[in-house]
This record gives sequence, structure tokens and C-alpha cells, in this order.
Amino acid sequence: MLSQTVGYAIRALAYLAQMKDKPVLVREISEATNTPHAFLAKIINTLGRKQFVVTQRGIRGGISLARKPESLSLYELCAALDDPLLKSRCILGMPECPNENGCPVHRFWAKHLEEEIKFLRETTLADIATTLDRQQRAQKRKQKAG
Repeated sequence: MLSQTVGYAIRALAYLAQMKDKPVLVREISEATNTPHAFLAKIINTLGRKQFVVTQRGIRGGISLARKPESLSLYELCAALDDPLLKSRCILGMPECPNENGCPVHRFWAKHLEEEIKFLRETTLADIATTLDRQQRAQKRKQKAG
């Protein structure tokens, strides 16, 4: 499971992807993605330092993506935010769990982790933004029908 920080970052960046190149304020992103403003501001600051977003000050300022959403994988985001999922660790918390002579769940966990990392490498921010667009359109149709 991804950390809360990465989850918030994915939601924020997907929102920015939906906005195309239009700069957006942190407050707007926070409200649109239902994420805590102060925490999101810290995440955005980190993402700016790591060159995932560009920040602009001034009247027409805000945050926008530094790269095209199609070129940004979820794996890169996890690595930039130091997500624990990418760290080699024992699921049972044992100090050492090598491939040979590992704990009882090691083989299962290693295979599961390999699949998760493959998914993160193959899934882009554009994929997430497209899914959110589809969900939002479906919700609007439902509201109109109801």
C-alpha cells in the first residue's frame, strides 16, 4: 500500500494534469482533491524541489506540472517521495529476511511486491487523470439523471 503522502501527491498531480498547463493554487488543489492544505503545501514544495511541478508567484501564479503526465510514472513519484513500499523490508518486521532462508511469507511478499512495482512503473499520471475524468463525467451524468 502506498503512503498517504504519495496518495495525496498522486491526487494533486492528477488534478494538475486535468488542468493542462493552467497554473493552479494549492488551496484549489486541496479543495478539489479533499487533501489537507498544510500537508499538501509541504508535498508540493518537495515536488517542486524534485522538479515534478513548477511554481509561479504573482497574480497569474500557481502550480503546474513540469513534465507531460504521460512521461511521469507512479514509480518515479514513489521514489521521489521515498515511499516505504520501494524499500526492501520484511513484511513481518524481522531484521533480516534474505531471499534464501526467508521468513514464511517472504516468497509471497517478494512476488507481490514485484507485481506492485511493475504496476507503478507502467502506470503514468496520464492514466490516473484519464480515470478521474471518466469518473467525474459519470458522476455528473448520474446527478443530472437523478
